[in-house]
Amino acid sequence: MKTIPLYVLLSLTLVACGGGGRGGSPSTTGSSGHPPSSSLAAQCAVPRAAGTVNPDTGQAYGDRQGNLSNEMAWIGSYVNETYLWYADVPVVSSTPYIIGATVPYVSPSNNVASTKTLASNYDVVDVYFNSQRSSLTTASGKPKDQFHFTYTTSDWQALSKAGVQAGFGFDVALLAAAPPRQALVALTSPGSVAAQNNLLRGAQFLTVNGVDVVNGSDVATLNEGLFAPVAGKQYTFQILDQGAVTPRTISMVAGTVTLTPVQNVGTLPAPNAAVGYILYNDQIATAESELIAAITTLKAANISDLVLDMRYNGGGYLDLASELAYMLAGPAATSGKVFERDTFNNKNPFNFTTAQSTIAFLNTTQGFSTTSGQALPQLGLSTVYVITGKGTCSASEAIMNGLIGVGVKVVQVGATTCGKPYGFFPQDNCSTTYFTIQFQGVNNLGFGAYADGFIPGGSGSTANNLPGCAVADDFSKQLGDPAEARLAAVLQYRSNGTCPAAPALAMARRQLPEPQLVRSAARENRILRRVDLPLF
Repeated sequence: MKTIPLYVLLSLTLVACGGGGRGGSPSTTGSSGHPPSSSLAAQCAVPRAAGTVNPDTGQAYGDRQGNLSNEMAWIGSYVNETYLWYADVPVVSSTPYIIGATVPYVSPSNNVASTKTLASNYDVVDVYFNSQRSSLTTASGKPKDQFHFTYTTSDWQALSKAGVQAGFGFDVALLAAAPPRQALVALTSPGSVAAQNNLLRGAQFLTVNGVDVVNGSDVATLNEGLFAPVAGKQYTFQILDQGAVTPRTISMVAGTVTLTPVQNVGTLPAPNAAVGYILYNDQIATAESELIAAITTLKAANISDLVLDMRYNGGGYLDLASELAYMLAGPAATSGKVFERDTFNNKNPFNFTTAQSTIAFLNTTQGFSTTSGQALPQLGLSTVYVITGKGTCSASEAIMNGLIGVGVKVVQVGATTCGKPYGFFPQDNCSTTYFTIQFQGVNNLGFGAYADGFIPGGSGSTANNLPGCAVADDFSKQLGDPAEARLAAVLQYRSNGTCPAAPALAMARRQLPEPQLVRSAARENRILRRVDLPLF
């Protein structure tokens, strides 16, 4: 499996979040000098073999011989037709974008201008696609569109459907990207080679293949080992486990990792035995069955409150977000209500009716990883406690917004979320899948103005300021431990409505900066399924 180069260079601080879509084909009417994208599709520099089948449609891709200029022409037309902010896109000639060229590049994470050298066909279309986006900013000054990215189609299908990716099974929390750098383990996938080596949350990376993580100059080696390992290659890490004084060295071979989206399900120890806890990390297809099992377990435990820990959940399928929101709120709160209503650009590129642009609270399984049409269990909660980080994004924010829209109180503890009320339809062309913002979602009350994130304990008057507490991430404890700072703050707030004192937290938890969870943009999405196609 090819690893996509969307990791973060340790000399920079970059963030990527993503989105997704439910829809038919885009309009076939060209505009602004662009021919219809349908007339340019599947003209590929390297066509797939004749008869190669798209697993989403069951039909052949239909690739035919073309060139990179054809692929970039398709990009320009597709963006012009479907991009939510198509009027903001600058006119950029594709002529300079050839293999070996060095071209301008503006980072989606911070709008910082640099250059990139194009070493492959993928580089050419990826970097040209990046030029086809808005460079405007939000009210707070962050880029309006941080969420424009590509993925190889094969890797996107492997991750979104089966939760499979290359690596060791750990996610890196980058606390400092420039020397002196600090990179910790945020969480580990059960059963992975990282878990087998007892590599747990809070462990600090000291060296990668002999290169000093803190001050080393060989950034390429660090980036590869931590963020983009080559499958089948062995890497040696020196780490300092949480609470240890002596480092240890482990060697691991990068391989295929199957993500476990839902973890640590259960009730907390006394005196909080009536409180349920779910760690929810990825809204991918396999999460459906795991969420159903989790809610069934907690319903049997007769919990009165729930802590939904989404601090590292970048989003995923919007239908899964709707299913979970229904399971939390129950039928009384959600019957006849809108989970999310999506608005597109003024061309209505997918020719949607109002009904097709509306997502209800789904009360049956959609068949992602279960038999479709089965009734979902539900808890009927009036309050949900949500733990968030700055990587809580997209479809995860949609869960919060959807619950708020039907009167469920959302208490937020942690950090301000990424701010992505936007999404898209993943669209393949010539073995690359493109993600360009195509819609904005609002809840049952019509609210979706949280481009600057949901703010815990915020003092503003808008609906993105939620009750709760701003609390730093705590790597001294494992996730789900009642003594972990954010979970402890939830329990305190639940008990008496107060937040931990900032000085006490600083002394007890070292008040580390909010980490950047470094992972592919494909794990940070708001994805709508296409209603005109069978599911997988």
